[in-house]
Amino acid sequence: MVGVTGVVRDDRGRVLLLRHRLWNPDLPWGLPTGFAKRGEEFGRTVVREVKEETNLDVRPGRLVRLRSGYRLRLEVAYEAELLGGELVIDDFEILEARWCDPGDLPEGLQPAHRELVEGRVDPPRA
Repeated sequence: MVGVTGVVRDDRGRVLLLRHRLWNPDLPWGLPTGFAKRGEEFGRTVVREVKEETNLDVRPGRLVRLRSGYRLRLEVAYEAELLGGELVIDDFEILEARWCDPGDLPEGLQPAHRELVEGRVDPPRA
C-alpha cells in the first residue's frame, strides 16, 4: 500500500488541513491523504484525493517525502499548487477543513504532517 499526501498551500502561504473522521480522535488533523490505486502515478493520487476530500483542484509539485511508513506501507508526499475550486468537504471522511498559517496549527495534528507543513522534508532541496 502507498499512502500519498498533498501539502496544499494557497496564495497567502496558508496550508490546507483537514480534521479526518476515521483517524485517531487524539490526532484527527492532517493534510489531504489517501491510498494510491493500482498503477496510479502518485502525483495523480494527490489530485484525486484532494478533489474527493475537498472539491479543490490542485497540481502536484515537488516530491517532499518518500519513506517507509506504518507497517509495510510506503509514504509519499508532494507539494501541491492550488488551482481553484470551491471548498466543499466530503463529510463521510472529513469533519472540517481549515486554511492555517504554518505558525498557527491546530492541536491534534499528525506529527509527520507537522514536519511537512514546517518544511522538514526528506529529499534534498534543489
